[in-house]
Amino acid sequence: MKFGNLFCKFQFNKDLRKLNLLSSRLISNSVSEEVRVVVTGLGIVCPLGVGVNNVWGKLLGGYSNASSLTDAAYSDIPCKVAAFIPQGENDGELNLKMLFRPSDFKMHSFSAICALVAAKEAIVDAGWFPKSDKEHEYTGVAIGTGMIDLMDVANTWNRLKDKGYRGMSPYFVPRILSNIPAGHIAINYGFKGPNHAVSTACATGLHAIGDAYNFIRNKQASVMVCGSTEAVISPISIAGFARMRALSTNFNDKPLEASRPFDKDRDGFVMGEGAGVLVLENLAHARQRKAKIYAEVLGYGLSGDAHHITSPPEDGSGAYRCMKQALLQNNIDPKEIGYINAHATSTPLGDKIELKAIH
Repeated sequence: MKFGNLFCKFQFNKDLRKLNLLSSRLISNSVSEEVRVVVTGLGIVCPLGVGVNNVWGKLLGGYSNASSLTDAAYSDIPCKVAAFIPQGENDGELNLKMLFRPSDFKMHSFSAICALVAAKEAIVDAGWFPKSDKEHEYTGVAIGTGMIDLMDVANTWNRLKDKGYRGMSPYFVPRILSNIPAGHIAINYGFKGPNHAVSTACATGLHAIGDAYNFIRNKQASVMVCGSTEAVISPISIAGFARMRALSTNFNDKPLEASRPFDKDRDGFVMGEGAGVLVLENLAHARQRKAKIYAEVLGYGLSGDAHHITSPPEDGSGAYRCMKQALLQNNIDPKEIGYINAHATSTPLGDKIELKAIH
């Protein structure tokens, strides 16, 4: 298994748009602002809806959008719960007809569509629209995705069998490449800096953000649009994860209660879909353009436990090393930590081991 950990310093406020950077005493003033990295833009598409303010309010309210899988294709699969992005024309719903042309759906996977929507919100939120060649060249993209749309592969195979070579879409290969969401974002906005894709299972999004953080620290970019996207709920993916015994199966009749991390009755996770995107930039750049700043990234750690393809070691050593590495990057005292965004898979083994690593 792979792990990633990111440490940020921020000030909590119920109105997320009013978060302000804390004047951190954790990094020496002698450190150049060009290698200090801050968050200036946020964007999200997820089962709670579209848009940061909408999703933030529902998070604080404990809202869930898990639902039952009623299609006959799921009848033989023990897990019948998933969390879909709400689609429609209402506020907070993903309005595909308004945002995309019919021809776009031939070119884009749903994962790429989610990434584009989240990236647009983050870029607008950051107010970053480069004009000069240099600004374009020092703005990069790092977007990860865990797995391709397996139903797209299955459907393409069926068309190839039924219609032969002419049934194959010329967009099939680009649609399933893991780097294509980052590519589409770069093309849409003309970002010519580092263009990077990550695929490391559950650590994908954090690794993409951490890599973007390092691109800025290494002065390969001044601004990075980064995050991850995943939208692959299908009978194939649900069946595959169910065979691994990773999904919840005991709450099929109560989908809103199925996701219960660290609960004594937890029995697996609920598959969802969506994209989350941040805009990172060096502190000097952000201050120069008077950007609002949500947080400063103070450390990034990553590790592998070299133990098993799905299960972590029982002592939690892999996750522990990862967190320790992130804290040591700027000599952070663990007592400074006010919030931990846990992996929290809701699996009996995973949550127990993660808690041990945190302690």
